[in-house]
Amino acid sequence: MERARPLPSRRRLLQGTALAAIPYALLPSPRAGAQSPPLDHAPARWEPASPANYTAADRPAGQPIDLVIIHVTQTTYKNTLPVFWNPAKQVSAHYLLRSADGRVTQCVRERDIAWHAGNWDYNARSIGIEHEGWIDRPEYFTTAMYEQSAALTAAICDRHGIPRNRAHIIGHYEVPGTDHTDPGPHWDWDRYIRLVDAA
Repeated sequence: MERARPLPSRRRLLQGTALAAIPYALLPSPRAGAQSPPLDHAPARWEPASPANYTAADRPAGQPIDLVIIHVTQTTYKNTLPVFWNPAKQVSAHYLLRSADGRVTQCVRERDIAWHAGNWDYNARSIGIEHEGWIDRPEYFTTAMYEQSAALTAAICDRHGIPRNRAHIIGHYEVPGTDHTDPGPHWDWDRYIRLVDAA
């Protein structure tokens, strides 16, 4: 459950990763010595977030999932992972995609509630997908990332019976109460939904 007191925004936390990444890069990753669980999306790589950064759950049995929320990290792929590993950060997403090749990394199981939307109700009913890049740098939105993200979203929709449309695949900026603008004006929604439909 999210804390009642206000927390720093996800953007502020992700923007602060340059300092946090250095010490955490020197530590073994949280998965060291642990066996990876079966992934929800088989092509994904497993890089688990700290258990302090999400809520263990039993979705969809305990809570239906009816949304996919699209995010942009405002930092690099490499600097995002240490944020999710750091138990003090209080932020995570189910998936993270790398810009250059579209690599899909799963950080939180779909049954669990990642803390990505800044709104408890939306966290509880959604899957969050972070994309490496900046909202004002469209060169990060590569064909490989669009295609892999769309295939991931289509698979999530199929697993959970989510309609493949803009009412159920939304941007972070569409979450009530948010001050975020991601994925931003350069995210091509028409292209993305076409790719999801075709996957």
